[in-house]
Amino acid sequence: MIHIGILAITPAYAVSGLLVGVLVGLTGVGGGSLMTPLLVLMFGFHPSTAVGTDLLFAAATKTVGTTIHSAHKTVDWRIVGRLATGSVPATVLSLLAIAHFGVTSKGVTSVITLTLGCALLISAVTLLFKEQIIQLINRKFPDFGGDASLRMTILVGIVLGVLVSLSSVGAGALGTIALIILYPRLPLVRIVGSDIAHAVPLTLLAGLGHWYLGTINFTLLESLLVGSIPGIIVGSLSARYAPDAALKMALGIVLTLVGFKMLTS
Repeated sequence: MIHIGILAITPAYAVSGLLVGVLVGLTGVGGGSLMTPLLVLMFGFHPSTAVGTDLLFAAATKTVGTTIHSAHKTVDWRIVGRLATGSVPATVLSLLAIAHFGVTSKGVTSVITLTLGCALLISAVTLLFKEQIIQLINRKFPDFGGDASLRMTILVGIVLGVLVSLSSVGAGALGTIALIILYPRLPLVRIVGSDIAHAVPLTLLAGLGHWYLGTINFTLLESLLVGSIPGIIVGSLSARYAPDAALKMALGIVLTLVGFKMLTS
């Protein structure tokens, strides 16, 4: 452990944050899909600790993204509000359920591990076959319409609230593809900006709930942020030069393997 001022940095965690930050900057894939299983499988953290710490990690990093998108007016706050209408109560109910059954109980641990594994596999499928999924659904439903989009967006928020509270996965890849399907005429940059903006209150609320439950490792969080912030900057600046298709294919395969590993561990 290295002490920098009041920070106590563990190099291995900082390097992990750096690598995940670079990949997030390059591909846009949510950090939870990469960081949470890394903390569980490689560093041996309890699933609840990995999820809780990653939630505050995501809240901090996505606040930066939201600030940038908001400044460029690429956030549709109407969509953010619709998502939050579903996600906020779903997050609160999920946290209450975790508190009721006990955050370290065998049942809660099993549910978190199962949810994480399934969320990773779903994220991998959406990453690998995003264009085909969007084309298929858009052929069947060319335009959901205002009322249908409103109801479906709230439903998406509910699903994301449960998934993110239990696994910290879902606010990125799953949220983005859902919004692309529901709002096909909206520019992609506004879809991404709105999804990132919604992820901030969602991950912050879920993270604060996990903090109350005692599942946050702040020493770990500090190390991850020290590595991830420069990593995201480097990845974002390098994104235009990266082989996008090859990177997403590799990440999709990794998420698939990790998802199966979580389900069978």
